[in-house]
Amino acid sequence: MHTILGAGGAVANALTRELENINATIRLVSRKPIVSTNKNVSWKKADLLNYNELLEATKGSTVIYLTAGLVYDKNVWAAQWPVIMQNFINLGKETGARLIFFDNVYMYGLVDGPMKEDTPYKPSSVKGGIRAKIANMLMDEAKAGTIRASIARGADFYGTDSQNSFIDMMVLTNYAKKQTAQWIGDPNKLHNFSYIPDMGKGMFLLGQNPDSDNQIWHMPTAPAITGKQFIEMAARIYGVKPSVFAVNKFMLWAYGLFNKVVMGTVEMYYQYSNNYIFDSSKFEKAFNFKPTSYEEGIKLMSETLYKK
Repeated sequence: MHTILGAGGAVANALTRELENINATIRLVSRKPIVSTNKNVSWKKADLLNYNELLEATKGSTVIYLTAGLVYDKNVWAAQWPVIMQNFINLGKETGARLIFFDNVYMYGLVDGPMKEDTPYKPSSVKGGIRAKIANMLMDEAKAGTIRASIARGADFYGTDSQNSFIDMMVLTNYAKKQTAQWIGDPNKLHNFSYIPDMGKGMFLLGQNPDSDNQIWHMPTAPAITGKQFIEMAARIYGVKPSVFAVNKFMLWAYGLFNKVVMGTVEMYYQYSNNYIFDSSKFEKAFNFKPTSYEEGIKLMSETLYKK
């Protein structure tokens, strides 16, 4: 049985679709109900902070995926992420299931050059420090041989089914409405964007290959391009002018006074004012996987979730 903790989010949904394609037995675990017409999919209510509920929900699992997204608040992260990670580790010890954690790149901090799986952790933010802590918690146990675990990391998303990314919310949705796009930071800097369906496929492949255990993997992501290139490509696909409004750090901070989630983005501004180069060549070579190009990904979004 494949069990997904924090089910219902964009990555979890993409992973679920991949597992459904092979008729796998899937257990979705979340606090809110998830309805599925697939007879192989079941839902179990559990709080990620409650170990006993998680243990009950994950009984019989061969692989447990953690794809949770918490409220975008550093205080919530500091209080809850270490507890959730310890629960995840304990589940691996007690059930014997393989563990796969979907992570981001905050722990690397500001990197001069490409971010790779062996890039040292030098967080530039409070949230990055928390991410470094929980990543080390998991991989220290894997190195000690107490669990079998891996970390899958993605860059900033696009192609979500919930608009839970600034690209979807501020660029694709706006162009679909024939409105001006918004861009955080310097559009002349390089940046990668991970396509959500590729994140699901990447997680799926890790789950199908036990020899990938006890490693960090960067999920398949197209090469970095400038924000300007992304904007021009999106505008051409949507048939609009490449009009864009650049949001600087002060604007983020000012808006954040009225929106806590936006305020949580301010400390991450360095990711958008500097080059952000995410290298997924390790995964691509190991699994002979070619990431979806931005051209193809944006075109698919313009025909489906964010129709032009």
